[in-house]
Amino acid sequence: MYARRRRTYFVLMGTCLALFVSAWSFVRLWSVEAAVGMAFAAMLLPPLASWAANRRGPDDRWWDDPSGDPQSDEWWDELDGKRKPGP
Repeated sequence: MYARRRRTYFVLMGTCLALFVSAWSFVRLWSVEAAVGMAFAAMLLPPLASWAANRRGPDDRWWDDPSGDPQSDEWWDELDGKRKPGP
């Protein structure tokens, strides 16, 4: 999971950098409007990249890690449907 999120982050940030650099390196020579549009698109990518990198999947455990109290953990597992109720 972590590798997928990290790869997504770097792809989005690489796209952001490529858009920004290409917009002001050579696209502006043909169309300033297109360069401004590319820079605007590049501006929107860093927040999306951070959201993608910090997103937690359903298999990621962070809110329901075992607390150390066996009775409490057993109760929460039963509520989450991970264990059947005892006899």
